[in-house]
Amino acid sequence: MKSNDILKFMGLRIAAKRKQLGLTQETLAEKIDVTPQMISYAETGKKAMRPENIIKICEALNMSADYLLTGKEAEHEDTLYKNLATLPQEQLIYIEAIINNCIALCRTNQ
Repeated sequence: MKSNDILKFMGLRIAAKRKQLGLTQETLAEKIDVTPQMISYAETGKKAMRPENIIKICEALNMSADYLLTGKEAEHEDTLYKNLATLPQEQLIYIEAIINNCIALCRTNQ
């Protein structure tokens, strides 16, 4: 795949996810501390982004860098993380305690 195609498809993924989240280019730009013009260039594939901006966009749009760059989801998606993200904070405290106890048990059985 050509470099221009990579930028074009990355831009399409950024725009689609941004719109899915109901964000404008201006709002996304504010969230990641860049100009709206940079978002526009990224979405149209006119310019490559700096690595730190790729990270910021991925965080702001809640997408993996793998998906942004290649369009492919990680083979082993972090389903545990996604499931945990749906729980209220007070329940996460219990889950964390359970996990810590399991880790301690595994270490004692080594």
